[in-house]
Amino acid sequence: MGKNSLRLNKTEKSWVLYDVANSAFIMILTATIPIYFRMMAEREGMLDYATSLWGTATSVSVLILAVLSPIIGAFADYKDFRKKIFAFFLAMGIIAAICFTFSTGWMTFLLFFLISRIGYNACNMLYDAMLTDVADDDRMDYLSSMGYAMGYIGSCIPFVAGIVIIFVKPFGLDDDGAMRVSFLVTILWWALLSIPLFRNVKQVHFVERTSNLVSNTFVRLKKTFGKIRRDKKLFYYILAYFLFIDGVYTIISMATTYGSEMGIDSVSLILALLLTQFVAFPCALLAASLAERYGTVLMIKIFIIMYAFICLWGFRLSQAWEFWVLAVMVGMCQGGIQALSRSHFGKLIPKDEASEYFGLFDIFGKFADFLGPLIVAGCSLFLHSSRIGILSLMVLFAFGFILLQKSEKA
Repeated sequence: MGKNSLRLNKTEKSWVLYDVANSAFIMILTATIPIYFRMMAEREGMLDYATSLWGTATSVSVLILAVLSPIIGAFADYKDFRKKIFAFFLAMGIIAAICFTFSTGWMTFLLFFLISRIGYNACNMLYDAMLTDVADDDRMDYLSSMGYAMGYIGSCIPFVAGIVIIFVKPFGLDDDGAMRVSFLVTILWWALLSIPLFRNVKQVHFVERTSNLVSNTFVRLKKTFGKIRRDKKLFYYILAYFLFIDGVYTIISMATTYGSEMGIDSVSLILALLLTQFVAFPCALLAASLAERYGTVLMIKIFIIMYAFICLWGFRLSQAWEFWVLAVMVGMCQGGIQALSRSHFGKLIPKDEASEYFGLFDIFGKFADFLGPLIVAGCSLFLHSSRIGILSLMVLFAFGFILLQKSEKA
């Protein structure tokens, strides 16, 4: 594999391991937790609004973080700040996750879910910025893809353990108790596998602290916005990313709720999503190899086209086997487009301001994750179907493709 050697050093392994940690949590956020919430909503007579409530809570959480991301990122660029801020949001996410696990009402459940997701997403933004600390430009595609690949396969361990607990119900657990224990297994996994990153990943690139941290931070943010606006290549790429990642994140976050609305049973939903993880593992690594040979931007374009087809397939989906095919197609694209999008951005930015730039990058990613679920939730609420919402994502992929071409020519 040339310069993208399969051998990872200690720092790289520790960075990759956090992808294994957080991928387990996002897997239950997209699989079993929405199912648990629907059960809770059904008990309280709110089933007709479950999809809308879930989509709205997801949108609100990402909207809050989208506003805060550039400020968090700018502060995290100061010397020795990045891991401290990361630790704060990690604790916030884990504690809130424990709280929603033991919540008995749908309102408190959604509140703690919202807080936990904010903590989770803030950690991911800072984790992405750490890529510039552990890899140089010619290794970023491979290491970013390795993170996603190992995350997909590693996250299956606590997920499968949780599914076994749900079906076997050991120690006399009822349905609710088994679900809660499965959540706790994943939360513990998330916490423990974060430890190597704290021990072995150092902040290599940073901005020196000044006497007026707060005022200087906002001055830096203003300057960075100006630099991005003048850099046409980076500017068009961020706009393209905003559009195409909207569709990607919406498919990830709304997959189980959409499948449930289409009449797919819970067992099929969970097993199909598990299949997605196994397919994504080799495909993410393959994406890095193909990017090295044919170019990162070309591979992102190919994934965008494939996702447009996935939207069309999802629109006409009506049977369980079609959801299984959808799961395979998503698995083929998901890791590759996310990993290469992250590494390509990492190559375009100044390394000593990585957290700030990734914070701004996160605005576009999170606003996309805000709009997509909101579109699907709106279609579900007002049209009593999410099909039109899924189909509309094709437009976002199309314009994302066009802007990506403009970025390449700039």
